[in-house]
Amino acid sequence: MVDGRRRFGHRLVSVLAVLRDEARLPLALIQQLVRTLSGLKLSVGAIVDTVAAVAERAQPVLTSLDEQIRASPVVHVDETGWREAGHNGYVWTFSTPTIRRFRYGRRTKDMVTTVLDETFAGVLVSDFYAAYTGYDGGHQYCWAHLLRDIHELTVQHPDDAALRGWATAVRAILTAAQAEATGTRPERWVVRRRAEAELSALCSAWREPTVAQRTLCRRIVTQLSHLFVFVTDPAVPATNNAAERSLRPLVAARKISGGTRSARGTTTRLALASLFGTWRAQGQNPYDECLALLCSPQL
Repeated sequence: MVDGRRRFGHRLVSVLAVLRDEARLPLALIQQLVRTLSGLKLSVGAIVDTVAAVAERAQPVLTSLDEQIRASPVVHVDETGWREAGHNGYVWTFSTPTIRRFRYGRRTKDMVTTVLDETFAGVLVSDFYAAYTGYDGGHQYCWAHLLRDIHELTVQHPDDAALRGWATAVRAILTAAQAEATGTRPERWVVRRRAEAELSALCSAWREPTVAQRTLCRRIVTQLSHLFVFVTDPAVPATNNAAERSLRPLVAARKISGGTRSARGTTTRLALASLFGTWRAQGQNPYDECLALLCSPQL
């Protein structure tokens, strides 16, 4: 890679990418470290352009990750706020046990249907945000989010004994379903149908306008068919914790930098996050993989 008349070796470029994404170091600190360790004086612009060139070189790899995501039996999705050039937006994660793919866009259903197009035949695992509730394919809603909402409601109404009893009963139905989610597929379906029937009966009795849990009961009844998919499909988890974990490095980066200053900066940041996040998930050495990417023949 070339900066003006100087050619940067693949090892140096890989080091710069690792320092920027893996270590999440500010550009000025990367500049100082390179100068201290090697005596090489790099401008901030040179570092930015070099790291961006890695993202551009990786486009075929990123396209392959998109294809693998769509072919996956289970995909976790979540989003978090991200400022670009001073404007609010969102970073989305689409992840599997071995792939991390990050995209920037609006917080709308279109983002889901664009990334997971009509070729996706797997199960989407998500929270209850409106962008996901309109998804028409296979779906498992996150029990961790639901239980968190139930807990917060009981904290808001500490003297409501009926609410506490209802919350305990919901957790008991989930616990029983998790414990009994074994055996053959027909046996698992028996467990799932029983859990759905018990939860439906429990929530249908508490939907009057005067009770605190009416909104949660309405949500549960509406999304009931997507709450116990994990019982009949062992590959599907009951929570979306995997998506939240995949977002943590970017959340940490946002707290340090506040976001990105341009569309190019966002594209670079999310491309590197996708690459390095995937390599970490696969147990690969990010530096070695970045070096291999740069040394491979360009398509």
